[in-house]
Amino acid sequence: MRRYQNISELQNSPFRPEKRYLATTRYPEIPLSVSDIYVITQQNDRYDLLANQYYNDPTLWWIISVANADILIQNSLIPPVGVQIRIPSDISNILNSYNKLNQNG
Repeated sequence: MRRYQNISELQNSPFRPEKRYLATTRYPEIPLSVSDIYVITQQNDRYDLLANQYYNDPTLWWIISVANADILIQNSLIPPVGVQIRIPSDISNILNSYNKLNQNG
């Protein structure tokens, strides 16, 4: 899945007409589920590698990041070592919610 495929393109700036601008991407709340997986992070763990391991798709790293928004190091692919993180298991509902939030027009 291309994460930005449904994000609206905004009007180009008159100062930089060659620059492409996208609307703000909105992320859904990810509810807890009894089927979620919990892991303690280790050295060299990264959200994209965990997404590849659990979802077979490294581009879904943002699901794990959003589900663990309380972790201090945000906007990073690397979670802190030795913390418990949640890996949501029901990604189809998460992706549907994401697509609804970011529909064009």
